[in-house]
Amino acid sequence: MIDLRSDTVTRPTPAMRQAIAAAEVGDDVYGEDPTVRRLEETVAELLGAEAALFVPSGTMANQIALRAHARPGEEVLIGKDAHCWLHESGALAALAGAQTQQLPGDGRFDGRAVRDGHKPPLSYLSPTTVVAVENTHNMGGGAVWPRPLLDDVLAAARDLGLGTHLDGARLWNAAAATGAAERDLARGFDTISVCLSKGLGAPAGSVVAGRRALVTACHRFRKMYGGGMRQAGILAAAGLHALAHHRARLVDDHAHARLVAERLADVPGLAVDPARVETNIVMVEVAAPRSAQALVDACAAQGVRISAITPRRLRLVTHLDVDRAACMRAAAVLAEVAREAT
Repeated sequence: MIDLRSDTVTRPTPAMRQAIAAAEVGDDVYGEDPTVRRLEETVAELLGAEAALFVPSGTMANQIALRAHARPGEEVLIGKDAHCWLHESGALAALAGAQTQQLPGDGRFDGRAVRDGHKPPLSYLSPTTVVAVENTHNMGGGAVWPRPLLDDVLAAARDLGLGTHLDGARLWNAAAATGAAERDLARGFDTISVCLSKGLGAPAGSVVAGRRALVTACHRFRKMYGGGMRQAGILAAAGLHALAHHRARLVDDHAHARLVAERLADVPGLAVDPARVETNIVMVEVAAPRSAQALVDACAAQGVRISAITPRRLRLVTHLDVDRAACMRAAAVLAEVAREAT
C-alpha cells in the first residue's frame, strides 16, 4: 500500500526505534526527564527562543499557546482555513472561549488585513489580542510565507499591541523550501509551535517555544488540558533523532511532490498547478461530475491511499516512507482512475 494521505502516517525507522529503546527517562511532570529537557533545549536553540515545552500533539501545542495569549471572549486573527480553526475540533471556542476571525487570502495575509480585522477593546466588541500565522499553510497546499510578508504582519501586530503565534507544524518544510534557518522564519513571534510527527517521522509530539513567560503559562495549560506525561523521554528521543537525521531530506519530499503534480497536470478532469507546489503537499481539483471521494475509493482499490478534503479536492502528501518510484506509481494510478471516470 502506498499511503499519501498525510505525512503523519510514517513509521519510526530502525535507527529511531533504537534511539527510543535507549532513551534515558524520568518523570517529566516533575521536570526530571533528561531526554525531554534535551529536546526542549534543542528546539529552543533551533528557533532562537528563550524556552520550549514538549507536548503530545500539534493541536495541544497550538491550543495552549493561543490560550496563553487570549482570555475568554477575546479574538484570534487567523488565515483562511487555518489548522487551529478547521482541524482542532473547535478547541479555541470550547476550551479557551476565544473567537476567531479569518482574514482574506489563501491562508496567507498581510499587515493591512491585520489592521482591517483588528477590534479595539471596547465594551461591545470581542477585542483582538493575538494574530496566528500558519507556515507552511496546510489547506493552502503547503504554501510558504515569504519573510517580507511575515515582517509586514509582525509590524502590524506590534503597532496594535497584539501577541503573535506561529503555527509552524511544518516549519521544517518551510526552511527546507527556502533555505532559511528555522530561527529566521520564527524571528519576531512570541510563541511558536513545531511538530515532530509531520514530515520528520517521529511517532508523536510537538514543541511550543517562545518567550519564557508565555512558555511558563503554557506549562500550566498543558497540565490543565491533560498533556502532562511521565517517562516521556521515549517520545522525546524519537524527536531528537528526527531533528538530527530527517530534516535535511525534506527536500526529497518536495521534489517528489512536484513530480506528482507534473504527472497529473495534463490529466483530463483533474486540475493541478505544479508551480504552486512549494513543499510536500499537492492539491488536486476534481472537475464535475466526478467525485473526489469516488477517485479516492478507486485508488484505494489499486493500493494507493489519498485524501478527499472537499467534495471536489484531493490532497496528496509526500513523506519519508514513500520514495520516488512509489510517488510516481501513485500518480499513475490516480491518472488512470481519473481517465476511467470520464
